[in-house]
Amino acid sequence: MRIAIIGQQDFGKAVLEAFLARKDDVAGVFCAPEKPGAKADPLRVAAEEKGLKVLQFKSLREAEAHEALTNLKAELGIMAYVLQFAPDTLVRIPRLGTIQFHPSLLPRYRGPSSINWPIIRGDTRTGLTIFRPTEGLDEGPIVLQKKCEIGPDETIGDVYFNKLFPMGVAAMLEAADLVVSGKHKETPQDESQASYEGWCRDAEARIHWAHHVDFVYNLIRGCNPAPGAWTLLNGKKLQIFDARKHVARRYADVKGKVGEVSDVTEASFKVTAQGGVIEVLRARGEEGKKLSGGEFARSAGFASGSVLGN
Repeated sequence: MRIAIIGQQDFGKAVLEAFLARKDDVAGVFCAPEKPGAKADPLRVAAEEKGLKVLQFKSLREAEAHEALTNLKAELGIMAYVLQFAPDTLVRIPRLGTIQFHPSLLPRYRGPSSINWPIIRGDTRTGLTIFRPTEGLDEGPIVLQKKCEIGPDETIGDVYFNKLFPMGVAAMLEAADLVVSGKHKETPQDESQASYEGWCRDAEARIHWAHHVDFVYNLIRGCNPAPGAWTLLNGKKLQIFDARKHVARRYADVKGKVGEVSDVTEASFKVTAQGGVIEVLRARGEEGKKLSGGEFARSAGFASGSVLGN
């Protein structure tokens, strides 16, 4: 098949390489321009190394972007991790239209941080959707879905890199084959089940130690490695990455007040939350690198009785 790829970053690169590996004809690759000083986009670099036509537009609404896609004469558009808005007038240009990857089970978790939020909310299952993009954000008809479990201790890194990333690459190939062969079905999304979630960024990643230990733990793993859940230590930001949850069986088992460091060991430090303790295994201060919890506590000079959050 002759395709045009619209994408970014490592997922876009992996999708490109998967289509090339099976000898599909990639007519051209669209990716967003890099910001000044930013690292080169892996998709752009890979496409240029393979001698493919690379097209970068500040906006996919531009007439020049429409003309460029038209000139490629692609059968199918493939959207693989796209943060730019792609209007209907663009995605309908390929003869068979366009399909897009989204890392959630649509219509749940529409929006840009759809991997973080299911983990933060304690969901035990997520997945991916290949759908037809429309003017509405993640609202088009579904072509294909794949499900996967979220383990009780899995982080966003675990779920994305070990599950959704490889599943997504394979699903893009499968969906493209279905569309090109005319064997696909398009199922409208059930709006009664729809939910939209905005970005999970710094403000959303702040830890509130007065919340239940389950909520705190889910926030930490849903932000690990990015954007990184955080708290304050003497007014400075302290990011928490790898951690364990210890749920108290009895009220008497909870040591200290919420936000208080109850213990420091060689490898970790423990912080009290409602109903239990978070054992911090890996942390980073404002100006440092990631350290084991124990190393960080010693380097920061705090011990049992220190209070986090202010």
